[in-house]
Amino acid sequence: MSKVWFVTGSSRGLGRHFVEAALSRGDQVAATARDTASLDDLVATHGEAVLPLALDVTDRAAVFASVRRAAEHFGRLDVIVNNAGYAQVGAIEELTEQQLRDQVETNLFGAVWVVQAALPLRDQGAGHIIQLSSVAGLLAMPLGGAYHASKWALEGLNESLAEEVADFGIRVTVVEPGGFATRNGKNPDPLANGHVAGPDPAYDGLRQRLAGLVGRQPAGDPAAAAQALLTIVDSDAPPLRVLFGQGFYPMLQQTYADRLKTWADWQDLSAAAHGRLDRDDR
Repeated sequence: MSKVWFVTGSSRGLGRHFVEAALSRGDQVAATARDTASLDDLVATHGEAVLPLALDVTDRAAVFASVRRAAEHFGRLDVIVNNAGYAQVGAIEELTEQQLRDQVETNLFGAVWVVQAALPLRDQGAGHIIQLSSVAGLLAMPLGGAYHASKWALEGLNESLAEEVADFGIRVTVVEPGGFATRNGKNPDPLANGHVAGPDPAYDGLRQRLAGLVGRQPAGDPAAAAQALLTIVDSDAPPLRVLFGQGFYPMLQQTYADRLKTWADWQDLSAAAHGRLDRDDR
């Protein structure tokens, strides 16, 4: 049975590949982008199977209107893909208040508005919400504090959401991609994405060291990622979390092993911090 999708951030990158994969197998897609001209070729190829919608996910009213229009146009929505987002780069000290607010408004609040608008899916008794997170939602690196904060927040938000909507037949999957060749066959360069805080010379040495690491992780094939997403939405038991790509897996294994070891090493202090209350003091 064909599915109806609602995908944010459809103009390029993984979002674009998700839309193309869904349409290529006969599904229908409400594809949103800030500029729908980027979707004209999809309309020319797939006709009424694709509904282009202009959308800035930070506009809550516009999000609700777009989801409502898509549901009315196609008669239902089966798969919601929260993909829109970007990475703000900069040391914590370098970030302006507006840069941090804009990062959270797009990556976190924008996703929340889409979920809230789509939750009438419960009346269907079925549906699947896909949240694009990142390996940046599982570990942290210098100069990515704003981006990490938004993605870590999404991880917790969607874990709560999964338990809240399970009884309605709605599934939730958090997709955590590593690097994918979405810009001219290469990994996007986070230092060249237009969202970089004004540099403080105190961090120049750190920037130089990190610049040498950019792009070293193997770039995944976004078309393969799109096919993997189709497998997930067709699964009878989709995962709550899933990594896309293999480059960061060893690093994540070490990160979690280090966390467990630290908690274990400091368990005596943890117990001491708990303290002990006599019954008369409770």
